[in-house]
Amino acid sequence: MSRPLVTAVAPRWESQVATLLDGSGQAHLVRRCADLAELLGVCRAGLAQVALVSWDVRGLDREMVHALVDAGAQVVGLHPQGDDEAARVLLRWGAHATLAMDGSTSDLDASLAGLDDGAAADRVDGLAPGQGVEESSLEVSRAAQQHAADARAGGRPTGGRLGRWRGRSRAGSTPVTEADEHDLDETETTSPDEPDATHDDEREGEVVVVWGPHGSTGRTTVAVNLAAELAGPVRPVVLVDADTYGATVAQTLAVLDESPGVAAAARAADQGSLDETALLRLAPQVRPGLRLLTGLPRADRWTELREAALSEVLQQARSVARWVVVDVAPTVEQDEELSFDTGAPRRNGAALCALQEADRVVVVGTGDPVGLQRLVRALDQLPTLTTARHQVVVTRVRSGPVGPEPGRRITETLRRFARTDEVRLVPEDRETLDAALLHGHTLAETRPGSPARTSIQQLARDLDGAGSAPPRRSRWAGLLGVGR
Repeated sequence: MSRPLVTAVAPRWESQVATLLDGSGQAHLVRRCADLAELLGVCRAGLAQVALVSWDVRGLDREMVHALVDAGAQVVGLHPQGDDEAARVLLRWGAHATLAMDGSTSDLDASLAGLDDGAAADRVDGLAPGQGVEESSLEVSRAAQQHAADARAGGRPTGGRLGRWRGRSRAGSTPVTEADEHDLDETETTSPDEPDATHDDEREGEVVVVWGPHGSTGRTTVAVNLAAELAGPVRPVVLVDADTYGATVAQTLAVLDESPGVAAAARAADQGSLDETALLRLAPQVRPGLRLLTGLPRADRWTELREAALSEVLQQARSVARWVVVDVAPTVEQDEELSFDTGAPRRNGAALCALQEADRVVVVGTGDPVGLQRLVRALDQLPTLTTARHQVVVTRVRSGPVGPEPGRRITETLRRFARTDEVRLVPEDRETLDAALLHGHTLAETRPGSPARTSIQQLARDLDGAGSAPPRRSRWAGLLGVGR
């Protein structure tokens, strides 16, 4: 059955596209759009099922491809003959198929028929270096197809990523992409001197988002020190500062922040050039096993961190690290859809995107009446933002604001009003925290035996599932009633 199709191509390709569509049995042209805004409007109006775009049309990027997919269109990208890089960029952006400009009408029909039959999910993993695309009617990676399907469903990607962290299954901790796994399995064997890789070592990298209500709850302190506790020479961690209101991770670790790494990574993702090598270059190693993507220096640059781009950054980070720890802003209102009838960028899109991508969420609040009230409300809101498992952390636990035995009182309060039993309590330890901030160190570097560091260290063990015995109770824990 012929499906309605719209086009938006650079002017120099108009005649070739007209020839390509002439006589097609799979699609009929309903409109030639002058720009992408018109194309998106037509798709949102339900007038077309297929959007045919050229790779060089002005304004085409990952965000636009996602918007077309969300509008219900299947995106077919056109690229010059033999330009494999342009084809890869289109696929990374989420296009369902690519086609050479000088392809025939039968090539186009074969591509559209493949999409219609749902054959894309069973196609090749992607374009290998040097592989031609001019003879193929549909060159699609599983990752691109899964991403497109997830975008249409309104959910976060669940599989088919471009790569995954493989632990110590082979020498070192080198990230291995799925496209390389077959060749590696045929050419390499585990050294007799190396332990066999366990199931845990081959898990895909997990995203841990540190979030919480408004106020100085210590989100950044928890994120930085949690990442440091999880990191190791053979257990890489990427720390991402995605706070679009007040990014301070670089200052906390005394890192010279000449340009925001997360913004550069987002731009590369928009351009389709972000891969593992590019991400590692943008995220310098600040501690053994710990890499950092620094945040935006000013809040008015929030538009540089769009949701689609950040999602791709986090997916790539999964492939190079065992853990991806993300520090986000507390604000998660979604009122843009009420204020605009078009696809306006969302002010809080970075936090919302990170929460949707998360495998675990660490919710941080403070141990005083005001902070606990905000924490209860945040926990009530959390199920509307993510389906990930969450761990509650209460910082600045002390007897002053809540009375004797603050740990017991706080735990009972959260159990009663938030139905939360598992709470990690971080005692007030101002002297150690001030010293760490002064020197740009983590708590482990400043005072390894401090009560705050001990609590966050146990939080890391809980997340990692190490199951080791809890650390020795300190004098502070006994005085504050901190038993967990």
